[in-house]
Amino acid sequence: MIKKAYDYRGYNKGVMGIHMRLLHMGIRMNHKKIRRLMRKYGLFCPIRKANPYRRMAKAIKTNAIADNLLKREFRIHGPRKIFLTDITYISFNNSFVYLSVIIDAYTDQVLSHVLSESLEVDFVLMTVELLFKKHGSTIGATSLIHSDQGCHYTSVPFREIVNDYGLRQSMSRRGNCWDNAPQESFFGHMKQELGIKSRKWNSVNDIRNAIDDWIDYYNNDRYKLSLNKLSPNEYYRYIKTGEYPKKMLV
Repeated sequence: MIKKAYDYRGYNKGVMGIHMRLLHMGIRMNHKKIRRLMRKYGLFCPIRKANPYRRMAKAIKTNAIADNLLKREFRIHGPRKIFLTDITYISFNNSFVYLSVIIDAYTDQVLSHVLSESLEVDFVLMTVELLFKKHGSTIGATSLIHSDQGCHYTSVPFREIVNDYGLRQSMSRRGNCWDNAPQESFFGHMKQELGIKSRKWNSVNDIRNAIDDWIDYYNNDRYKLSLNKLSPNEYYRYIKTGEYPKKMLV
């Protein structure tokens, strides 16, 4: 049972990840027993390493810096109120591709993501458009989008699209990654868990398929203690309906 949970969807898990997967299988098992049996049978979860790449190049000097309205209040405003966004580099074929993501800070759901071979601002704008295409009906007038001070987010096109959709804009203080910590953590986990699979990538389409699959796994089957042992999508349904998954109550 532990091996089945460990291998579920092809992403290795640690003790608590296995514990929560077993709960979703209707099985309760003490985490100490799981740890002991993992050691006995040589099941190890890779330790996430520090990101070897620098964050995006420092933003070009501009006066279009939004105030830090968020102030690290990630989890107190409820769902669809705080959106976190950022870009990360993915190394491929002696070059890079770039991933733009928008996350709901309350539920940890990935609501929108776009992969691009270019750093032109268009793919960041597409991420916002996709957010509203998929979830526009659930987004209120006071919702806020928070980013770093990267040149994409201080650009005129980005500020215009944010204004057009009625979002408030907030930015981290310069050089302070803690002001957008959940987004930074998300990228770290994604790269760590896709690390082994990345050796098999032969094209940008391979990367896109792998990221789409991992984000689907993350939203639906990657459980978190901070979300009552539910996945982000399960947690969103739980807080909207008040109904906890029945299989977890066994």
